[in-house]
Amino acid sequence: MNKKLSITDRNKAIKKLKGWQLVKGRSAITKTFEFKNFNAAFSWMTAMALHAEKLDHHPEWFNVYNKVIVTLSTHDVEGISKLDIKLATIMNKQKLFIQQ
Repeated sequence: MNKKLSITDRNKAIKKLKGWQLVKGRSAITKTFEFKNFNAAFSWMTAMALHAEKLDHHPEWFNVYNKVIVTLSTHDVEGISKLDIKLATIMNKQKLFIQQ
């Protein structure tokens, strides 16, 4: 069963996630990804959708041209869980493979 991370575990995990930060007033993390153009941004989103579906953990995201703003939170535990950290890690790694 997925559980909400303790504040200590959450803070340790976020420190390891380059560019991710806590959302003010909410138990969630966020990051803005920037790409060379819309095609690169949308390609990345498509790849991330496949990973999210495998994890059965879907991000909140917003895309305008070359930017994708992602927010992760596990709704059934009302906070940040290992699933959020795992998906954020995948997103960071996959960003390196997409043309910037």
